[in-house]
Amino acid sequence: MIYILYLISLFAIELIYFKIANRFNIIDKPNERSSHSSVTLRGGGVIFYFGVLLYFVFERFQYPWFFAGLTLISMVSFADDIRPQSSKLRLSVHFAAMAMMFYQWGLYSQQWYFTVIALVVCTGILNAYNFMDGINGITGAYSLVVIGALWYVNMFQFKFIDTDFLYAVLLALVVFNFFNFRTKAKCFAGDVGAISIAFIVLFLLGLLIIKTGDLSYIVLLVVYGVDSVLTIFHRLILKENIFEPHRKHVFQLMANELKIPHVLVSLIYSLLQALIVFGFILCKNYSYWYFGTIIVILSVCYLIFKMKYFKLHKTVIISSKNL
Repeated sequence: MIYILYLISLFAIELIYFKIANRFNIIDKPNERSSHSSVTLRGGGVIFYFGVLLYFVFERFQYPWFFAGLTLISMVSFADDIRPQSSKLRLSVHFAAMAMMFYQWGLYSQQWYFTVIALVVCTGILNAYNFMDGINGITGAYSLVVIGALWYVNMFQFKFIDTDFLYAVLLALVVFNFFNFRTKAKCFAGDVGAISIAFIVLFLLGLLIIKTGDLSYIVLLVVYGVDSVLTIFHRLILKENIFEPHRKHVFQLMANELKIPHVLVSLIYSLLQALIVFGFILCKNYSYWYFGTIIVILSVCYLIFKMKYFKLHKTVIISSKNL
């Protein structure tokens, strides 16, 4: 019954948010760097925060430092959805939120350099998740696969988190996907959605890695990771500002230049990650070899795809400049 109550509550919260977003004009207007063509409500991903909030209240305030960090990072991200905030403010809040999450992990009992490494990696993953949120369904569907994989690990391999926490997040993702994973999305995740779900995934993944000592679990984010890292290198080669919005990710080329429907592109990314997770489970005894092999295969596929189709993107850019 508690899960049914969660689900009903989350649907109600999302619908109330839509009314608020309509009232205060919290919308996403398409521009030349967008992969969508119509005005859409922004910030529907706030439901991820409320999913954790419900769990936090109903389950007697578990993981308080993580929740405090999630609250901070969600607030500044939501403010950024309404009106752009300074990068210094956002970065400061991100660091403060991650410091709270690290305390919840128990990371400060480790050598100091683990904190530095975690800060760099987590900052990169947060930004990668935010940049990858660009087409209908990709954030919700991909995150559903990742959280589902973490649920499997928690249930059948190594218990590292209260299972009800995972159910709360999964239900929030189901609600969001109901409104976003469609040809004409009712809402976009916004920064508040992309950053908050990334923070939640980081908390879970980091907790799992610390408790098991197994870094190979990063494979749960490998599809996003390879696309993000290699796209950064590509943009550096092109001498671009890597912090500015762009349309050079593989999923963007698929949706924009190749005109593949957004939902299908999101499905491809999600199913690919699910297939990799399935292989990882089967090859757990050789997890690091598997992880390395997957990185090589995805990197080669990325390079082949870019060599074949990036010229279409350059043609579009030249045409737009001529106009």
